Amino acid sequence: MEERRFPLYLRVVTGVVVGLALGAWFGTAPIAFGITTGDLGPLGMLVIRLLKALATPLILVAIVDAFLKTKVSAASGVRLAAVCLVNVSVAMAIGLVVLDGLHPGARWEGHLEALGLVAGGHAPAAAPATATLSPFANFAALIPESVVEPFAKNGVISVVLLAVLGGAALRHVREGGEHPEGSATVGRVVDVAYAGLTTMLLWIAELMPFAVALIIADVVGKAGITVFASLWVFLVAILVGLGAHALVYYPLSAWLVGRITPRRYLTGAVDAVVTAVSCNSSLATMPVTLRCLRALGVSEEAARLSACVGTNFNNDGIMLYEAMATLFLCQALGLHLSIGQQFTVLVSAVMAGVGIAGIPEAGLIILPLVLAAAGVPDAAVAVAIPLVVPVDWIIARVRSGVNVLADMQVAIVLDRFEPKSG
Repeated sequence: MEERRFPLYLRVVTGVVVGLALGAWFGTAPIAFGITTGDLGPLGMLVIRLLKALATPLILVAIVDAFLKTKVSAASGVRLAAVCLVNVSVAMAIGLVVLDGLHPGARWEGHLEALGLVAGGHAPAAAPATATLSPFANFAALIPESVVEPFAKNGVISVVLLAVLGGAALRHVREGGEHPEGSATVGRVVDVAYAGLTTMLLWIAELMPFAVALIIADVVGKAGITVFASLWVFLVAILVGLGAHALVYYPLSAWLVGRITPRRYLTGAVDAVVTAVSCNSSLATMPVTLRCLRALGVSEEAARLSACVGTNFNNDGIMLYEAMATLFLCQALGLHLSIGQQFTVLVSAVMAGVGIAGIPEAGLIILPLVLAAAGVPDAAVAVAIPLVVPVDWIIARVRSGVNVLADMQVAIVLDRFEPKSG
């Protein structure tokens, strides 16, 4: 009852307001006892780190538990791939309509150097040496060298691969009648582990309002509000694309296919979206997402298939951002891309979203790779990338919210086609 009186999303919004007030009022000046807003951000990030650390083993346990309790069929996997493919196609179409229809990047054309001086002091984002848009290299990187490596690196897809193999093997052993007592014991251990990890993560999620207040105070204290004066065109263009996809397409598809009205879908997703926006991670939000899906009446099988197995394929937020940011900056640089070149950008953005989404701040870090795929010169990339840094903390959180809405929409659509028992 307490949560209904003051739900999580309202507590998080309160944290945002407190963080904005602290950052705007004190800036980088000491608050008390020599403590500045710059000291608060790392403290808030500890909560985020703990959420991410526990979310990865939760994926493993949730998938294994799903294999032991329900049959994850090949047909379900095909449906998951089909829904994700439709979603990302719609996302890319929205990006093209916004960028080719409105040409917002033209407002920056000829002024990148001046804008760079305004947003100076930020180093260009550099992709790690292992980052690549090659689908073969990305696939090879998914195969771990040891069982513990995916957990040490938070390699979500590698963890999913291990979980699917382990869950399928345990189910095969159980259905074959081998070691019946041992199989039953393993099933109970997995069930208890899943419940325990979910409870721990939900406890930590209760700390999110405090964490977001500290992080926002740090960001606003360093960057200030005036940074948006020269970046509002880029920010608005990206948010329009993300907003159209998340607030129009997802609710409509959940309604027309999943029989859940837009109002029920959006209100049911509030806690998960606000948590994702706060901690800038759809992965860390997974237990809240699963709880929201259960409240909407979505089956556990569909919820886990989408939020756990398909988590890296539902990253429409990152994929749409990569494509829109690249096309925007190409317009600003006066590069007029053909339809074929724009298609190359879209494909590169999709591969980036699927293959490298586990990297922290992946959306910004891999943007140079997508820009290079569009033929943007290295010198132009060095000028353009620092421009988006001051507002990327806003866009990154919106991307996470979009990814969570994608997880929920995919789960709702899958549930509509899953065979119902009884």
